[in-house]
Amino acid sequence: MDDQSLRDRFEIIELCTRMAWHLDHCEWELLFELFTDEVSLDYSSLNGGEPQVVSRKDMVERWRGNREGLTATQHLVSNLLVSVDGNAGEATAMFQATHLLPNPYGAPTWTLGGKYRYGLIRAEGGWRINALAMTIIWADGNRNIRDLATQGN
Repeated sequence: MDDQSLRDRFEIIELCTRMAWHLDHCEWELLFELFTDEVSLDYSSLNGGEPQVVSRKDMVERWRGNREGLTATQHLVSNLLVSVDGNAGEATAMFQATHLLPNPYGAPTWTLGGKYRYGLIRAEGGWRINALAMTIIWADGNRNIRDLATQGN
């Protein structure tokens, strides 16, 4: 592997890790900077429906609305595999995402496990995510936490 391949791999792994970190720490402006202006977003394994192309502004605002009503989240990303072809790349990773919201309607946590597929493009200033697909493999706990968080519980 040459030096550029190693740098690309490192930058992409760092980018994917930062996505989880900034989301968990409500660092919205930093999260916003990780994506291209438009993002192909596929959450169909969680919500049904079809993949969509959304603006990064709308995507981050949606995530912000989901996250800020929760007490905490923890997104763990591991086992990253990276491939690069010129200025395009793809990474896959396993994830575990725990959402915390003590509430009178059930368990205080909802945890999802699965995999992410990141589409990547080399842009001015470094790599950016231009596609994100989440595939749920398992879930445990109180799914209602998501709705409670957006309703102000």
